[in-house]
Amino acid sequence: MSPVHPFDEAATARAVVDESGVVVEWNEGAQRLLGRPPEEVVGRPAAKLLADGPPAAPPEGRRWDGTLTLRHGDGRPVSVWVLAHHRPPEDGGDWLLVTPLPGGGPPGADDTLSRAGLLDSPCALSVYDERLRLHSMNAAMAEVIGLPRERLRGLRAPEIGGRPESEDIERNLQHVLATGRGHDVRTYLPMRGDSPTNAWLARMSPITDATGRVRGVCVAVHDFTEQYLAQERLQLVNHASVRIGTTLDVTRTAQELADVCVPALADFVSVDLLDPPESGGEIPTGPLAVPVGLRRAAHRSVTPGSPEAVARLGQLETYPLLSPQGASLLAGHAVVVSKGAGDLEKWLSWDPVRSRRVEEYGIHSTMSVPIQARGVTLGVAVFTRFRRPDPFRPEDVLLAEEVTARAAVCVDNARRYSRQRETALALQRSLLPRTLPRTAAVDAASRYLPAARAGVGGDWFDVIPLSGMRVAMVVGDVIGHGVQASATMGRLRTAVRTLADIDLAPDELLTHLDDLVGRTTAEAGDEDRPGEVGATCLYAVYDPVSRRCALARAGHPSPVMIPPDGPPRPLELPEGPALGLGGLPFESAEFELREGTLLSFYTDGLVESGGRDAEAGRRALCTALGAPSGSLDETCDRVLHALLPPGGSSDDVALLLARTRGLAPSEVATWLIPADPALVAPIRRQAVEQLGVWDLSEAVFTTELVVSELVTNAIRYGTPPIRLRLIHDDDRIICEVSDTSHTAPHLRRAKTWDEGGRGLLLVARLTRRWGSRHTAEGKTIWAELSPLDEG
Repeated sequence: MSPVHPFDEAATARAVVDESGVVVEWNEGAQRLLGRPPEEVVGRPAAKLLADGPPAAPPEGRRWDGTLTLRHGDGRPVSVWVLAHHRPPEDGGDWLLVTPLPGGGPPGADDTLSRAGLLDSPCALSVYDERLRLHSMNAAMAEVIGLPRERLRGLRAPEIGGRPESEDIERNLQHVLATGRGHDVRTYLPMRGDSPTNAWLARMSPITDATGRVRGVCVAVHDFTEQYLAQERLQLVNHASVRIGTTLDVTRTAQELADVCVPALADFVSVDLLDPPESGGEIPTGPLAVPVGLRRAAHRSVTPGSPEAVARLGQLETYPLLSPQGASLLAGHAVVVSKGAGDLEKWLSWDPVRSRRVEEYGIHSTMSVPIQARGVTLGVAVFTRFRRPDPFRPEDVLLAEEVTARAAVCVDNARRYSRQRETALALQRSLLPRTLPRTAAVDAASRYLPAARAGVGGDWFDVIPLSGMRVAMVVGDVIGHGVQASATMGRLRTAVRTLADIDLAPDELLTHLDDLVGRTTAEAGDEDRPGEVGATCLYAVYDPVSRRCALARAGHPSPVMIPPDGPPRPLELPEGPALGLGGLPFESAEFELREGTLLSFYTDGLVESGGRDAEAGRRALCTALGAPSGSLDETCDRVLHALLPPGGSSDDVALLLARTRGLAPSEVATWLIPADPALVAPIRRQAVEQLGVWDLSEAVFTTELVVSELVTNAIRYGTPPIRLRLIHDDDRIICEVSDTSHTAPHLRRAKTWDEGGRGLLLVARLTRRWGSRHTAEGKTIWAELSPLDEG
């Protein structure tokens, strides 16, 4: 194999003329052609070399070829065919002028390169010699290049192409010449001046003589633009299936559609969607009536900032029939308008602002595609071209419809999810307490945050006033998300309030709640697939008179306690199984709490957010609660800010803070009563005297009657010891009578001839409310009345 010869620069006359028309380069071949050395030409106007003076009009476009009459150094005119390339500004912005020098004559019959044959092939072929200069090309190659082949012989590939890509082609030719092995090159460039960019496959193979010596390179060029575009379209559809619909957010999905199609399909894409019905119903099926109001959901441009956009994000605009949007929505299929077809101006006549924007940015082709899914029209996507010179073709329409159809399903899914989420949120808001009741036992504040992405869950909390000034606090979490979890939460919250109303102890209440979850689980399943309903719960009862708090939990995190003068710490409670497991016992624990103690109840979404484990979350919670505290609302906000990530938690979060209050001993009076009916009158007098101490003389009549009836019933039907307790709050008096019998009284209507049975009926009529509760020692009958109700 012969070594690669250095390029014969003298075989081509080459000059470079800058934008001002001054010669800046002049090679040896140019000196041979016109007999002028470089020092005589470089730095002077190129027009001086023209024998007939400067042309009437300068050459236009990126490439020019033609015959010029030049003046030789000895004064005679020389007719020369010249190929001129206008290089882009980033490559200098100048003109490269080349012409092959004559010499050598036509190849002989035994010329190895001529024997390469195939010059009459319909395939585009060219042959380069050992100097990598064009030896010959067939008519098909000349048609591809768009230049006369008889004029190009002796030029190198960069001199023929005039583009940076041509340098790569020559390097590959040199590689084939040096190695003797064929090579394929893919390139993407316009072959004729300002023609559209095509995809080309150049197959290069060595040409050898009878001795095996490499004498040149044969290049066959194939236009595979259609296959390339088909692959690009397939790749765009694949990208759309992966990149569109990554979330269940309508706006994000619309933006993903625009992002995928720019610049692969269009230079600017806008997505406008119908507003959902205010009633929360479904969008009507079938084509839409025009004019139609659409809200801009997303847009994307190859130009930063999308200056081509007329509508702002979130802006509502009305589109008439005489617009691509309105026409495509009414027709139910894509509509394409372009300057080349002469219909773009007509379609934009309804909006002068858009018409001016089209002229300003050179928009020449627009395609409007309805966004449709499951028989419902959701909006419209508009594709625009101004940087790409080619208009939308039928295959582009098919591609846009395919990508838009995929996006439409994702938009519809996102809308359905949003509607279901709003329904679940509305349901949950209706089930959770809007405000916490004011009680004499605790000051309370709460927060509830639905999950940022997983949907509404079943977290709940409640503060329930109980008899005897006591208060119940509950927090729970239903497993799962969505409407089903919210509905289950509503059932459990209602059950807790019902069970709390009969004053069950915390462990007993959780036992009944566990039975309810077990029944719900059985109802949710069938014979083959059992239901999967589960929940956790923590229930606490605080008595401001004794300042004691009883708590039990069912698989729920323990609350954090902050004493008035101590650091926060979790309360140690028996763990207890989650609700729904059935058959396992629950245990209560009781603590004495000083007035001003803060209890923090929460669900696991608070402490397990941000990728933390539960233990690290509890430490972070204790740190946040231990900071200097203002109001309970400020403390709630500080805790959420400290523990939750900026984007929100992946699970629901419920937080309930309660600061305990104590009832002063002077507001409670207690008497032990002997089981003697004759002592009822002295007890009444003592109760009346206590009312005088509390300055509640206006409540004497009702209180005296209630005390008499309840004490008499306890002596008659109860078991000693019997205790009477009066509790005074700001606007009420509570009367409690306790004994050791577990038999609960019941209200009955006495007949006309009955001698008794009217006591509890009178109590019920004269008081705000009354009831009974079981205690460890027996039972307590209580009644609540208001001094303001007297008279």
